[in-house]
Amino acid sequence: MNKKKKQKSKVPFRLNMLFFAVFLLFSILVLRLGELQIVFGDDFKREIERTEDVTVSNPVPRGRMLDRTGRVIVDNTPLNAITYTKYSDTTTEEMLKTAEKLAKLIDLDSSKVTERDKKDFWILIHPEKAKKKITENEWDLFEQKKLDDDKIYDLQLDRITEEDLNSLTPQELEVCAIWREMNSGYALSPQIVKNKDVTPEEFAAVSENLESLPGVDTTTDWDRSYVFGDTLRSILGEVSSSASGLPKDQLETYLAKGYSRNDRVGKSYLELKYEDVLHGEKAKVKNVTDKTGKVLSTEVISEGQRGKDLVLTIDMDLQAQVDKIIEEEMWKAKQSPNTGLMDRAFVVLMDPNTGEVLAMSGKQIVKNSETGKQEMRDYAQGNITTSYNVGSAVKGATILTGYKTGAIQPGSTQKDEPLVIKNTPVKKSWKTFGTINDLRALQVSSNVYMWKTVIAMAHGQYIPNGPLVLDTDTAFDTMRKTFSEFGLGIRTGIDLPNEMSGFPGSEEKPGLLLDLAIGQYDTYTPIQLAQYVSTIANGGNRIQPHLVKQIREPSTDNNELGPIVKEIQPKVLNHLDMKDEWINRVKEGFRMVFQVGDGTGVSYWKSAPYNPAGKTGTAEAFYDGSDKSKRGTEVWNISLVSFAPFDNPEVAMAVVVPWAYQGSGPSINHTIGRRIMDAYFDLKNARQNAPSTADPVVDQNAEGTTVETTE
Repeated sequence: MNKKKKQKSKVPFRLNMLFFAVFLLFSILVLRLGELQIVFGDDFKREIERTEDVTVSNPVPRGRMLDRTGRVIVDNTPLNAITYTKYSDTTTEEMLKTAEKLAKLIDLDSSKVTERDKKDFWILIHPEKAKKKITENEWDLFEQKKLDDDKIYDLQLDRITEEDLNSLTPQELEVCAIWREMNSGYALSPQIVKNKDVTPEEFAAVSENLESLPGVDTTTDWDRSYVFGDTLRSILGEVSSSASGLPKDQLETYLAKGYSRNDRVGKSYLELKYEDVLHGEKAKVKNVTDKTGKVLSTEVISEGQRGKDLVLTIDMDLQAQVDKIIEEEMWKAKQSPNTGLMDRAFVVLMDPNTGEVLAMSGKQIVKNSETGKQEMRDYAQGNITTSYNVGSAVKGATILTGYKTGAIQPGSTQKDEPLVIKNTPVKKSWKTFGTINDLRALQVSSNVYMWKTVIAMAHGQYIPNGPLVLDTDTAFDTMRKTFSEFGLGIRTGIDLPNEMSGFPGSEEKPGLLLDLAIGQYDTYTPIQLAQYVSTIANGGNRIQPHLVKQIREPSTDNNELGPIVKEIQPKVLNHLDMKDEWINRVKEGFRMVFQVGDGTGVSYWKSAPYNPAGKTGTAEAFYDGSDKSKRGTEVWNISLVSFAPFDNPEVAMAVVVPWAYQGSGPSINHTIGRRIMDAYFDLKNARQNAPSTADPVVDQNAEGTTVETTE
């Protein structure tokens, strides 16, 4: 009994000890908090108020662009650069002194200094003279707060004379140019003063004098370099300079994304379309400043990472050959009569099964403003930004529309004869063929067969010498809707900005419906023709064309490719609502065009060993080029669509030569097309015989996430 009582008495004692220990700990904590708040509170408050964290993002080099074989197309060239960082507490006078010292060490072109820059600088270096530009009465109004600082400054600017500006010496103008660059950036954000043509002597001189040049630093900048010169230049796009910075029309959008005003961004085409990928992750630096703006400490938060690399679908070997062939054939054709207005030609090569653009070339002949001589320039963007009447190349779509609407059946015959319609000039094919079927109509490019097909489609009937009465409203809608299933008259969805859809004719008269059936009314872009023939070649899938094959992480070794971030998969935009046998029949008609009897392309294509198929086009049009005095002149546009091999298509091509000739002229569409298709298969065969040069990017298995593109 006593033993149990003794054991029970120990429990309250232990609890009391525990409570006492907790009490002591809380007492110590309360005393410490009191000490911090009462004794040192003011000191900590002053410390907090004394400092401010300012995070600055520094740009990094852009991602590269490579062709499908892994060769670099667009890269970054390192540049010696001189920068200036303006601190929040830096005065204008201090900046001026630094600019004057820097002007003695470097040469900077002052030609870009504007009149406003000169006025601002004149006021800065002549404060007393500037003060005298304001009358005593105006100073009195200023003292009475009826005029503010901005108004006084505006008055001074307005009253600076031409003589005042002319008094600035060349040395002062150079200081002005440097001061202008120093003053154009944000506080604590490095601003490039000079990065072009910085000599080793200048770089060394500035580096040696950094202690006496507050805010100035020497570093390495970059500039875009184009390994293949002007090849595909217009499609690759442009990047803004550090001087121009963000485009004004998109300024707020970029600033909201964390860009700085002087950041370089993509301005056009691939550089613009893939800006978010190419721009990279900026390096971030945290500056701790006091309330006066003085930097107390600097900490690197993130080193940043250069932009991701784009692997394009383009084969630069093939692209270079296509460019060369177009140039040679255009110069050759220009020696023929009636070709004075021909100044451009376009070619698109693509894989009809994946939509990968293998080559996209455009050339334009322009007059050099300095020499007055004609020269060839890259105009590849014209494949998506210009549209033309393309002629009979679209007859495959017309035949398939006829099948779909029931206007004709596979094997249907029509009599190819001159059509005599009341109050209308006689309409006929380039040659009268008599009774022909659908295949023969494609083979010899019969206009009459197409016309009779759409007449039936529009619930009309041809009566010699009678009027042509058609349900044009329904027929136009049907034709254009069906043509759009091939990609004609609508945007193809290619991964480039500024793609146009072409122009539909504005009137819907019976005669114009006949013109639409043979490609002489609505206008189409070269890329639309490539998508159209690809849709037929692959059996009815309209594939979205694309120029980017892969997006890859940047590699530390420029000779290696980084891991795949995204691989662009083929995207089917729609499938033709047509029977396979119909599509195959049109494909057979295309084969006959190039390989059988009197097909319109036989003389150029029959000897080709790769089993080609295709369709030619010739369209009456009106010149609408740069020579204003010739606008409205009647000309002929010529075109060509093709694919090969016929039984297993792996390449599709569109050729468009607007304003090729007046009256008659050379068939440059055929000579360009045949030489390019030969070049494609010659290159393929050469690579097959040399496995070491095979496509490393296409064949390489790398880890990464595969996704389908979305538009």
